Amino acid sequence: MDTLQREGDELEWKESARWVKFEEKVEEGGERWSKPHVSTLSLHSLFELRTCLQTGTVLLDLDGYSLPQIIDDIIERQIVEGTITPDLRDKISFVLLRKHRHQTKKPIHRSLVDIGKSGSSTGGHAQSRSMNDISDTPSTDQLKNKFMKKIPRDAEASNVLVGEVDFLTKPFVAFVRLAQAATLGGLTEVPVPTRFLFILLGPQGKAKSYNEIGRAIATLMVDDLFSDVAYKARDREDLIAGIDEFLDEVIVLPPGEWDPKIRIEPPKKVPSADKRKSVFSLNELGQMNGSAGGGGRLSEDEEMPEQHELGEELAFTGRFCGGLYLDIKRKLPWFLSDFYEGFHIQSISAVLFIYLGCITNAITFGGLLGDATDNYQGVMESFLGTALAGSVFCLFGGQPLIILSSTGPILIFEKLLYEFSKKNSIDYMELRLWIGIHSCLQCFLLVAFDASYIIKYMTRFTEEGFSSLISFIFISDAIKKMVGSFKYYPINTDFKPDYVTTYKCECVAPDPSVDWSQLSKKDCLTYGGSLVGKSCKYVPDLALMSFILFFGTYSMTVTLKKFKFSRYFPTKLRKLISDFSIFMSIMTFVGLDMLMGLKTPKLIVPTEFKPTRPGRGWIVMPFGKNPWWVYVASAVPALLVTILIFMDQQISAVIVNRKENKLKKGCGYHLDLLWVGVLMAACSFMGLPWYVAATVISIAHIDSLKMESESSAPGEQPQFLGVREQRVTGLLVFILTGVSIFLAPILKYIPMPVLYGVFLYMGVASLSGIQFWDRIKLYLMPSKHQPDFTYLRHVPLRRVHLFTLVQITCLAVLWILKSTFLAIIFPVMILGLMVVRKMLDMVFSQHDLAWLDDLLPEKEKKKDDDKKKGKEKEKEKKKSKADDSEDEVRWVSAAPW
Repeated sequence: MDTLQREGDELEWKESARWVKFEEKVEEGGERWSKPHVSTLSLHSLFELRTCLQTGTVLLDLDGYSLPQIIDDIIERQIVEGTITPDLRDKISFVLLRKHRHQTKKPIHRSLVDIGKSGSSTGGHAQSRSMNDISDTPSTDQLKNKFMKKIPRDAEASNVLVGEVDFLTKPFVAFVRLAQAATLGGLTEVPVPTRFLFILLGPQGKAKSYNEIGRAIATLMVDDLFSDVAYKARDREDLIAGIDEFLDEVIVLPPGEWDPKIRIEPPKKVPSADKRKSVFSLNELGQMNGSAGGGGRLSEDEEMPEQHELGEELAFTGRFCGGLYLDIKRKLPWFLSDFYEGFHIQSISAVLFIYLGCITNAITFGGLLGDATDNYQGVMESFLGTALAGSVFCLFGGQPLIILSSTGPILIFEKLLYEFSKKNSIDYMELRLWIGIHSCLQCFLLVAFDASYIIKYMTRFTEEGFSSLISFIFISDAIKKMVGSFKYYPINTDFKPDYVTTYKCECVAPDPSVDWSQLSKKDCLTYGGSLVGKSCKYVPDLALMSFILFFGTYSMTVTLKKFKFSRYFPTKLRKLISDFSIFMSIMTFVGLDMLMGLKTPKLIVPTEFKPTRPGRGWIVMPFGKNPWWVYVASAVPALLVTILIFMDQQISAVIVNRKENKLKKGCGYHLDLLWVGVLMAACSFMGLPWYVAATVISIAHIDSLKMESESSAPGEQPQFLGVREQRVTGLLVFILTGVSIFLAPILKYIPMPVLYGVFLYMGVASLSGIQFWDRIKLYLMPSKHQPDFTYLRHVPLRRVHLFTLVQITCLAVLWILKSTFLAIIFPVMILGLMVVRKMLDMVFSQHDLAWLDDLLPEKEKKKDDDKKKGKEKEKEKKKSKADDSEDEVRWVSAAPW
């Protein structure tokens, strides 16, 4: 928006405000643009704007190529309409063609040409067209302006010119839409083609009013709905109806209730215009012409929350392998793009983060498996299995963003299976192989008959209970391991500074006549000596250092992850720091550990490529060591493993495929389960651990690949665009895991407390966005301090608390079960969650459940049927109403000038 300024006898247009999404004003004193803020308009200015469009000139689809020609056409139209007299032509033209000074430019000085002009701005020959100040081409400053980066591609400008002059007795108003956008030289701050032009020149004394009207039209032009109206309008009445619809949505704040000088900060998330579009259909522009455009509030159905739809991916086909066929058909067209879309700098940070999470997991579970199975499976098998299973799954699976890993319930099953084999003199590896084969066949049957359909009954209730449990396991394991280091390396609390002279430790030889005092502690004990002295049991405070590394890694990662919302540094640098937050935190604290030189516990990686247990080969033979009946009977424990694999895999897949993640390449539930089954058999033949989707690491993988809009309007938060869906990051993570045995010389410098910090971050990060966690926090908040969650507006707080209490109870039962030998029936308990959810239908109304959870499929179907019936009735009512009544006029014209 430009306003007309007078510098002595000279006139110029000076830029005063601009809008891309929010308003920015020129701050004279600071010679800069203000912070973007929400435009606050006076209601009167909107009514006056409406009058301007009713009485002024409206030119739609004008063929314009230069500003002088466009202004000529506007003036000619006004003379023809009798709005102005011919003698005003040159004066108006002279004013509108003065030079435009942008915010980056200092005030102009009078040129030699202008010195000869008369004192009046409307002097004789000086007004000739050849003497105009407006340039035809963009200047160098315009072309170099960095503000272009903030403007969306293919954007078009709306220019607003307002000012007061001494030769008019009534306002000169024009609204112009060009047939094709044209670059009008120096008119705009940046070289963006102009499509709309709004001109308001009026008599002196009303400058503030003109300015407010200019701000009103500029604000309207950045409103999504009015902008569409302006592009599609066929005549003046369409534009006025568009203003009426805008006024329908306007909220007025009474004077005295707030300070108009306060600039309202742009909201973190701009509400979608879709709901307004549902009220006011832009396709009905031809019918609105000043009449009522639809109005009214949204129906109850439209206000209901969107349900978590799993869509056609889990439709029951009723055909043999029907679901698998559809999965392959859905994923095949994306196969090539899954590779070339992975080549991005963001992928590097994702690979480093997930790789460290995977090797920590592999070492932890490998060590525990070694203890549980007497080293039949250990860290080496864990590394090799993770690399093999993960690579194959990422290459051919239906959802390559899922990360495969060993899980707690599988570990407990392996432990119980080994103890059973030992007690009954059955060969463990051969029994395990047959369980793997049976489980693989059972997975094939589940895939062939579309058994994944059952996942449709996994509502938010089950999903959140499962993911919360896994997150809490990660958090508790990280803390447990950290607390364990305090036992291994206790803090030296017995030290007393006053007794420093008595702290010594000497080696006493078995023969008192020999002096061993110079021997080291190790040599002393080797040769049978004894250590005597108060400081012999001294241990450096490694626990404290370990805690600094652990908590430092976690807190630095959290801080850097949020850095993209900081006020410091340019957007790209902030985003880069945020993307590489985990890598930077790990490197910082590995560096600190090396600097201190303390012997904190380090990552131990196998250095030789051989099975952990001596005498064990890489291939397990299926026959020869167990009785024949074991091969058949192993189908029973295999059924338990299959249920475990199925539930673990599919719940993790549902969480990854949530609609909030905006995945565009579709799911592959049946295809995923097929490959997990194949890998079960392959790992069993090689004596490697079994693998299934790891919920927390998969969520962390998605979080590290989230994309946001790069070009955002000033004041607008970057919009979440979706996730970088590809196979490259997962593939690289597992290839790196496989070659980690050759990276042992480098990896040995990473302290374990640093990796525990990464584990803690993964657990805490995966809790964010879980509604269950938000509802738990409500217990600790007084009502007036509770966040404005949508469900709190529709469901009484006591019912919300009751629903949360049921979830907490279920979570506590699951936690107790997984901590005992009953953990083997853990998958059955996940099925139990679905039963509990079914029973909640008897305690809560469908209305409450729709807000707090997802409706079950049959309820959802009933709701859809009711909605359809309701819409049909509504259409019939509208039709009869339209026949009986005439169009009504919605607004009376505002007061005349």
